[in-house]
Amino acid sequence: MKHIVIAPFEEDINTILAGIKEFPTEKVILLTPNEYLGHVKKAEKEFARFGIPLETVAIENDKSFEEIFEKIAHIKAKEKGKDIIMNLSSAGGTLNCISLSAAFVNGLKAFEIINEKLVVFPILKFSYYNMLSEKKLQILSLLGHKECCESLEELSRKVKLGPSLINYHIYGTEKNPGLNALGLVEIQRNKGKVSLKLTTLGRLLLKDKQFETVANSSKEPVKEPSRLVKRALAKEIPIVR
Repeated sequence: MKHIVIAPFEEDINTILAGIKEFPTEKVILLTPNEYLGHVKKAEKEFARFGIPLETVAIENDKSFEEIFEKIAHIKAKEKGKDIIMNLSSAGGTLNCISLSAAFVNGLKAFEIINEKLVVFPILKFSYYNMLSEKKLQILSLLGHKECCESLEELSRKVKLGPSLINYHIYGTEKNPGLNALGLVEIQRNKGKVSLKLTTLGRLLLKDKQFETVANSSKEPVKEPSRLVKRALAKEIPIVR
């Protein structure tokens, strides 16, 4: 089976070419910061020799978790059902770290060519999304709105669950971690009241899940982001403070 390879790219094309020798490749998608787009032409010529299609996704801010997670979410939706892997060999620094985090969260295989040797990173056997029940996703979605929630009691009313079940979804158990243990919500205590807010990871997962839902609801195959998707990506998800 051939792979769709996502590759954060700055200027070193040789390590990406080395990757296609390790993994049969259907297509390579470069995640390229704007300042490195000038190097893409050379990459296109190299890949043309192998008959492998090359796409480029421009990154405006290579230090933005939200932008990079969103770009990868779009690729996942577009290439749904295909074997997606990530080659981290070409770029460095923050872009690589964020891309690796996205691979972990989404359960994608990631690898790097280091000193001409293949290094495959360990990955979760399942994505974060598989750990989130419908009610947990509902809680995350509510916390993404500015008007919710000043207390667990208010959250309980909105979700229509009793206090014990709310505690279960937030705190979890030894076998089933809750949203707090998963690092998706932060618990705050003020004057005897307990409230919640989304962590950075919780906010990213929520936006990524919303993007996936919009993309999957389309009757046509996803080729480019629709106007609805663009509006969803542009919308800032407020954080409860």
